[in-house]
Amino acid sequence: MSNKYISVDIGGTNVKFAELDRAGHIITKDKVSTPTNKEDFLESINDIVSQFEGKDIRGISFCAPGKIEHTKIRFGGSLPFLDGVDFAQRYKKLGIQVAVINDGKASVLAENWLGSLKDLNNCAAITLGTGVGGGIIVNGRLLNGVHFQAGEISFLQLNIDKPGYDGLAASYASAVRMIIEVNTAIGNADKKDGLAAFRAIKRGDPKAVKIFNEFCRRIAYIILDIQTVVDLDRIAIGGGISAQSIVAKEINNAYDQILDQLPLVKTTLTRPKIVDAKFKNSANLYGALYNLLLHMNNEKL
Repeated sequence: MSNKYISVDIGGTNVKFAELDRAGHIITKDKVSTPTNKEDFLESINDIVSQFEGKDIRGISFCAPGKIEHTKIRFGGSLPFLDGVDFAQRYKKLGIQVAVINDGKASVLAENWLGSLKDLNNCAAITLGTGVGGGIIVNGRLLNGVHFQAGEISFLQLNIDKPGYDGLAASYASAVRMIIEVNTAIGNADKKDGLAAFRAIKRGDPKAVKIFNEFCRRIAYIILDIQTVVDLDRIAIGGGISAQSIVAKEINNAYDQILDQLPLVKTTLTRPKIVDAKFKNSANLYGALYNLLLHMNNEKL
């Protein structure tokens, strides 16, 4: 019996895909640019799947933005044309298992399977990027919610003085926005140059440090809000900027500063450990595969 699977991570910029074995070892890996319309997108996915036909694949796992109802994508997040796409229906003719999961939920499954949240029953992963992705595991089960929308951290209202999108975590705690603000402050023409932004932060540029520390404070408040509701052991920080070790370090500092200002909260709520995620850009490939394996083993999520 075959021990190989295909994992497809659908992102706003690229569609990443890999062939993996059951233990999570990547055999081959590649990516293509994400098409900007539904017709070209579906054709691109067909091309990816066709590369593996005849290779004795046991299943295909998909990870996508948006709300996932079983195997159907709703709304599609940054790719709204995905609304209504059901990959299980599209590829049932292949006669193999197909599973689909939201990208934030995939990240926590990856970390819980093989990463920095391994084998924990109560944990979460937060992905810092254009918005704020999230996945939460409570009592050993992935938190989906009645409407499959649990963990949509980007919709947290962080600033009530900014009604509308600017007050939501997706904007108010956006890592991309933070990078743009830092580069603007230091006069860098390339507003999205993350490396330049972090060089300025690390050398102690006052403007850069102020913006970065405020960003970390906002993420710390998100973690505190999550901890208040679900009481977790550990939270992993992922996303592109998590490659910078200073990110998790400063979020921890910000969290401690908040607790020092709130003695009652500090005394009442046990602090979760805030750690770096093990997986960076490959997290969703692993998480999507683990979701598929759980389905194939008839384990509830």
